[in-house]
Amino acid sequence: MALRSTIRSAYLWRCRLFSTSILNSDSKTPLSSKEKSRAALSLLRFEKNPERILDICRAAALTPESHLDRVAYSKAISKLRESHYYEGIRGLVMDSLSQPDFKSERFVRHFIVLLGQAGILKDAINLFDEMPKLGVDRSIKALNSLLISCVLAGEYGELKRIFADFPSKYNLQPDLETYNNALKGLCESGSSNAAYSLLADMERNNIKPNTTTFSVLMAGFYKEKKLSDVEKTTDLMNKHGVLPGIAFYNTKIMSLCKLQKSSEAKAVLDYILSKKMKPNCVTYNHLIHGFCKEGDLDLAKKLFKQMNDRKLKPESSCYFTLIYFLCQGRDFESALGICKDSISKGWVPNISTMRSLVNGLVSIEKVDEAREIISVVKEKFSRNADRWSEIEEGLPK
Repeated sequence: MALRSTIRSAYLWRCRLFSTSILNSDSKTPLSSKEKSRAALSLLRFEKNPERILDICRAAALTPESHLDRVAYSKAISKLRESHYYEGIRGLVMDSLSQPDFKSERFVRHFIVLLGQAGILKDAINLFDEMPKLGVDRSIKALNSLLISCVLAGEYGELKRIFADFPSKYNLQPDLETYNNALKGLCESGSSNAAYSLLADMERNNIKPNTTTFSVLMAGFYKEKKLSDVEKTTDLMNKHGVLPGIAFYNTKIMSLCKLQKSSEAKAVLDYILSKKMKPNCVTYNHLIHGFCKEGDLDLAKKLFKQMNDRKLKPESSCYFTLIYFLCQGRDFESALGICKDSISKGWVPNISTMRSLVNGLVSIEKVDEAREIISVVKEKFSRNADRWSEIEEGLPK
């Protein structure tokens, strides 16, 4: 117990040393755990140096127990994968797992998924295999995480092998999530027809499918443009006594928008409303993105207004999508209004979109508005202040 305490104290001390120099410009004022997490996320968004990314993670003393920290882990892994810095990824995961408090099934499952996200599935499989060495029993939940890892890595052949072999190899009984994850892999790999045999296997094993099962199946059929099979999905749901919820309709809307059938997707929204069901942010996000890509910016703006009128709070990605496409469509005044709203929430689009907006405002003789937007961005986000000062100096006097 004393050794465990010593190791933990040393780890926290090391993280504390990092945090004063990286996360907090005013090192005399200590940060709370949540403040560290938020600071780490903010830094990770812009950081490209792999070693610096690792230092930020260590400084924040990330833990999978916190939602913000899980987001930070994911952001860091994505950035490190972009840099092909796989040794750094392995180091981050192993360093985390070396902490005594992190050796729980829940945390190990999280790292199995992260390794798949990193594209190093062999490491995820090894971690699953070596769980007992960490003092953690393998479970069906861990196997389910490994299947998700396969999906994230795009290793569909391995997913099929693991789904077929591992339950008997490790004496684990597949559950609904196991089948849903396997189904997701089949559908994403373009093998949605094989889903029928998987459904039959579920029935033989007395595992009742749920809305997620049929949402995944429907998305797979849409992806492969098997529209007759899409219609069969509803019949299958009726057969199994599964009622479609908003998540099912969101999947339908997303799939139609991906096929550039946003008008049909809008009809699904109208149907939802006619049934007194409540659409959510995801519903509108898919539709707004769909209509933006198809060039119907007026309808996209109407849906954005409808979303706000319903007291639904758009996510940052929704703001960024709309601002980007409004600039592409040269509707700079609308883009400016939405951008101001976004910035007030602490969400600033990437610099290329912002530059497009500033140049667009100048082109319609709204130089003062362009200066105002630059001033706000410089104040809120000092990181790129020098770059924005250069842009500002280039504006007409």
